[in-house]
Amino acid sequence: MKLPRTGIGVDIHAFATDGRTGLFVAGLSFPDEPALEGHSDGDVAAHAAADALFSAAGLGDLGQQFGTSDPRWAGAAGVRLLAEAAARVRAAGFEIGNIAVQVIGNRPRLGPVRGEAERVLSDAAGASVTLSATTTDGLGFAGRDEGLAAIATALVV
Repeated sequence: MKLPRTGIGVDIHAFATDGRTGLFVAGLSFPDEPALEGHSDGDVAAHAAADALFSAAGLGDLGQQFGTSDPRWAGAAGVRLLAEAAARVRAAGFEIGNIAVQVIGNRPRLGPVRGEAERVLSDAAGASVTLSATTTDGLGFAGRDEGLAAIATALVV
């Protein structure tokens, strides 16, 4: 009997403090928002989803799979990392059931673009991805507008 496995992924990135703009979240571009620091594009939603897939499949984590020492991933789009993560999970013999992602931060407002973001992430993963967002009521780094975080769960069989 094949039992489902779950994984949890987390990703956190600080907003750039040098004035750069061009935020990527959930595979969408928000050109007027501050960029996120990171080796790749800093897309916390896509990164957390990929991390959750690796966790569920027992393949380690995002850093082990796409380390900052590997120049192939410098500046890579988060959806590219998610698509590659999904391919590696399938190559390891798993099917992806679904992924749920929650973004934590004050901006950008994701409610108006939730459907589009879910389509972009689902296309990258080749499986259903749902997206939600929340704030921290002014608490912590996200509440002070210093960055964004995301938490994801993935189900694989």
